[in-house]
Amino acid sequence: MRHVHLKELFQQDPNRFQTYSMRNEQLLLDFSKQRITPETQSLLKTLADTCQLDTWKSRLLSGDAINTSENRPALHTALRQPQGSELLLDGHNIVDDVQANLAHMSDIVNRIHSGQWRGYSGLPIDTIVNIGVGGSDLGPYMSCRALSDAQLASGKKLNVHFVSSMDGSQIADLLDTLLPTSTLFILSSKSFTTIDTLSNANTAREWLRNASGASDDILNRRHFIGVSANAPKMTEWGIPENSQLNFWDWTGGRYSMWSAIGLPIALRIGMSRFKEMLAGAHAMDEHFRTAPFESNLPTQLGMIGVWNINFLDIHAHAILPYDGRLSHLPAYLEQLEMESDGKSVSRQGKEVDYRTCPIIWGEVGPNAQHAFYQLLHQGTESVMCDFIAPARRYHDTDNADLQQQHTLTLANCLAQSRILALGDSVLEDNESAPVHMRYRGNQPSTTVLMDELTPFSFGQLISLYEHKTFVQSVIWDINPFDQWGVELGKKMATNLLKPLMKETDGADLDGSSKGLLDTIHALQEVNA
Repeated sequence: MRHVHLKELFQQDPNRFQTYSMRNEQLLLDFSKQRITPETQSLLKTLADTCQLDTWKSRLLSGDAINTSENRPALHTALRQPQGSELLLDGHNIVDDVQANLAHMSDIVNRIHSGQWRGYSGLPIDTIVNIGVGGSDLGPYMSCRALSDAQLASGKKLNVHFVSSMDGSQIADLLDTLLPTSTLFILSSKSFTTIDTLSNANTAREWLRNASGASDDILNRRHFIGVSANAPKMTEWGIPENSQLNFWDWTGGRYSMWSAIGLPIALRIGMSRFKEMLAGAHAMDEHFRTAPFESNLPTQLGMIGVWNINFLDIHAHAILPYDGRLSHLPAYLEQLEMESDGKSVSRQGKEVDYRTCPIIWGEVGPNAQHAFYQLLHQGTESVMCDFIAPARRYHDTDNADLQQQHTLTLANCLAQSRILALGDSVLEDNESAPVHMRYRGNQPSTTVLMDELTPFSFGQLISLYEHKTFVQSVIWDINPFDQWGVELGKKMATNLLKPLMKETDGADLDGSSKGLLDTIHALQEVNA
């Protein structure tokens, strides 16, 4: 199949779309521009069966401790199970705990939306700043942007901001634009020991102290909410118990937006719309659980990725949303997939001798067309692409100009996926063009078409990619729920603090790090 061109496959079977497209609820996936045949799918099913994919799916969804390196389950799917359902963990129904947490979260959201939550001066809160990093930042940040059109039933719109950078520039610039009297900070950290988050939190509290002259007790009660799996650490920092939202150690950071980490999303779109997002994700969970291999969207997406990576030798993956509201989706999927499946050691502790996660990147499609699409069309790299777009937008308005813009966006989306697949064979007189104007095509792509971008379809979309990532981890025999490479980076940064602060001489460092350290010290002394 490496030597078969997509244009040949479409010539052989003009009805490929009917064969290789499938739908669940508000999502349609079109795989017809992938270099697959019925034989490919049959062989991929055999591969999935050999790797016991169905058994692993069952273990994931039932709460087995499949995160073996940390000896715990990965139960992000439990966070979106509906009230009244049951999932037993050590004999306890954790769905009851999830629903109780959602009720506490709902109470906080309602108090803020109704103007009952007031700052130190008595003014109601109208601005939210989420302080977090990684999964405590990317998911909520991406979701608030994606669901920016979702209107609150109350009509109240809060200003929601996100701070993640540890260097201080991000929060310093933001605080200059805010009113301390009406600003509430959400401190989101699974461990509540993350130095990036706590440094920004301390800066925020000092800003409030200087503006108000109020005691820390008043500021902590009125201007801070903690979200963590470590309640004692939140209490130690000063956050009162009724301003704490908890989640569980079986919730991985990059899978946590469905938990209380999603508080900024609920504040932005309202609790009822947040629950619609959970319902969309749960619908995809159930589809993943029950649909057969041939029509299972996450399974097909994952297995075709394995086909491209391990058999067609394609190691780059572009995420291309054709909707500005999904501008942060590529960054979110970069973390989801590369932190989960960016591993080279199997569950048995052996180095693998095959490729795992590809390099993932992306951009909003119309912007990307004027940037890296040149490489996609005429470069030397094979790249698999995901085109993502809503079929409907602005259809419920009478703004003809915006409707026309959406039509133009869809035209670009369809045109780009078509020419990437078929090359310049779709153009008249293509063979007479000079070589530098030729398009070879044969770049495989999947199109994810949403009916429209709603909280429900958005929940479906993110759950789709979560399960796709899990499917690939099963085939590659790796644990997608730990991230020891990330932990090593944190440890090394902590170890370098002492030589940077001149508490040790750094004599044991490598030559490059020692040279950079000496240069930094010299420059700091010049400017002292």
